[in-house]
Amino acid sequence: MQTPGPIGVFDSGYGGLTVLKEIVRALPEYDYIYLGDNARAPYGNRSFETVYRYTLECVKWFFSQNCSLVILACNTASAKALRTIQQKDLPVIAPDKRVLGVIRPTTEKIGEYSGSKSVGILATNGTVSSNSYPIEIHKFFPEVKVYQEACPMWVPLVENNEYQSHAADHFIKKNIQEIFKKGNDIDVILLACTHYPLLKDKIEKYLPVGVRLLSQGEIVADSLKDYLKRHPEIEDRCSKTGRRSFYTTDSVTDFNEHAAKFFGEEIIAGHVDL
Repeated sequence: MQTPGPIGVFDSGYGGLTVLKEIVRALPEYDYIYLGDNARAPYGNRSFETVYRYTLECVKWFFSQNCSLVILACNTASAKALRTIQQKDLPVIAPDKRVLGVIRPTTEKIGEYSGSKSVGILATNGTVSSNSYPIEIHKFFPEVKVYQEACPMWVPLVENNEYQSHAADHFIKKNIQEIFKKGNDIDVILLACTHYPLLKDKIEKYLPVGVRLLSQGEIVADSLKDYLKRHPEIEDRCSKTGRRSFYTTDSVTDFNEHAAKFFGEEIIAGHVDL
């Protein structure tokens, strides 16, 4: 019998901390270990092969930390690497472990929020070009129209601490206008990047009245709670002492400085070489 270990939460950088924050709020009793691959971020503009390779390296690291369950709290990794890891790698390297993403839980629910059956997706170039959201949404809600808009400047704005600046207003307004040109009956917008919740106040300022804005964190947290109930064989291998550990592949000083704004509290991280 394997000794219980923490739930792993992965992102290419800081954004996954907005998801972890909601998971901890919903399931505070579990142990969590977070890894940000900041040294190689951002993943958004990298090829499928590169994102897959980097993500697999990080998943293997989580397994070495005794994690039986790993959440890819990164839309790009979920879009470009998750399926291959689940289908090709896990059966060979760790058939008793599980890796989950953030796209499936969100797409299973999003159609329920839309009265007009028309939803907008704001995401990175990598997530938009993968077409993962339209493909997955149509599996659950074939009648829903999906419009996507890539917002390549939004992550740099957040990571460079410019997310409250006038420059942020300029790019956010422009991208919001563009998505509503594509679909003027959109009544739900999904922030399909874990950095984007930090821009929520500015985004809401430019949304038409009555349009609902969704972040992934709460949806993913509810989905994880449900998953653990349905899979007691995995849940039994998740330790429960309320402990949280944080690691980065880049500068610990930089990570600690930036991470607090995503997670909502001070973080002291360790360094990992991959």
